[in-house]
Amino acid sequence: MKKEQKNDGAKVKSIIADAGGQIVGRTRLQKIAYLLEAAGEGENFYFEYHHYGPYSEDLARATSLASMAGDIAEQEKIAAWGGCYSIYTTENASQTDGVRQRLARTAAEANAVVLELAATATYFAVNGKKDPWHETEARKPEKAADGRLAEAKKLYGELRKISEKLPPL
Repeated sequence: MKKEQKNDGAKVKSIIADAGGQIVGRTRLQKIAYLLEAAGEGENFYFEYHHYGPYSEDLARATSLASMAGDIAEQEKIAAWGGCYSIYTTENASQTDGVRQRLARTAAEANAVVLELAATATYFAVNGKKDPWHETEARKPEKAADGRLAEAKKLYGELRKISEKLPPL
């Protein structure tokens, strides 16, 4: 039996559902989707390195289209620092408890900067950097400060306990 192909909007909806039905922030959505890809549990979005770590223009476009089509709800809010962020929701949170859902939920509950650091180190490992944590710290010194890099390593350890398909860092 052939597996049904999902359109990009359905892929985004699936990521949000697996994260518990809500993801706060565009960056968090990007990092969750990337970690799912790195663990072999993703939706086949292509990622490149940008200032905030792994980023997929295809995922950003799919998210925007899914919001316009009503596949997901996007609520924009003003952050304390003056910028905007989005809260993505879907009515149907996943009721299963597989590897993908546990990864997505754990990442969705993590501090956004800590998640960004963990996803960035993962990206560097996947792309052949010998010391991905050092590379992450060198590129993001302000974000890695104040114990956040240690928190990112701890978060990554938790994620790796869920899926050993994630690369060792």
